[in-house]
Formats: sequence, C-alpha cells, structure tokens
Amino acid sequence: QVQLVESGGGLVQPGGSLRLSCVASGSSISIYPMGWYRQAPGKQREWVASITTRSNTNYADSVKDRFTISRDNAKDTVYLQMNSLKPEDTAVYYCKAVGRGALDYWGRGTQVTVSS
Repeated sequence: QVQLVESGGGLVQPGGSLRLSCVASGSSISIYPMGWYRQAPGKQREWVASITTRSNTNYADSVKDRFTISRDNAKDTVYLQMNSLKPEDTAVYYCKAVGRGALDYWGRGTQVTVSS
C-alpha cells in the first residue's frame, strides 16, 4: 500500500549533523504514525523516534535532545534531523509506517557512519 525510501545518510564526523528523509509513494503518509529505527552490525534493530498523525513526538533516551523527527504531509516525507552525532549513532537507519491492524511498512534503509 505504501513504499518508503530513505535518503540522506553518509559519513560525518563526531559532533556533526545529518538530515535523513523518508519519502512515501502509493499512499499519503498523513494517515500513518511514522517512526525511525536503526540497526548496527551484530545488534538488534532499535527504535529511535516516532511521530503520530497529530505530530506528537517521542524519542529514545539515547537520542533525546539531539535528534528531531518531523513530517511534511504535503511532501509525503518524514525527516530525522540528527545533531551532535556520536560514533555510537553509526547504523543503518530505517523508516517505518504503521498501517491498519499493526501492519508495518519499512524502507530499505540508509547508512549513517559517524567517525573521525
């Protein structure tokens, strides 16, 4: 019903910033709660941030006050602004849409590497 494509990842130095984008097609994101997750090599995928259809937000403690999730329904896009990046933020970042019946839709991910 909806396809998600992440972009904006790359290599950044500690303390730097990146903005990730998640663009949806096939359906408007306005009807979906959205979230960002990340997965480092050898580790479980973990929740990073979420945003409701009313734009209420929540964050994992590890990223609170550094990351900001937002949505632009007119562009069918969800963003993750990442500031003060740390090496432990290195992971593949995935976008998720929560559909009806708790059906999740996932993008393929974008790599974020924080290294000096």
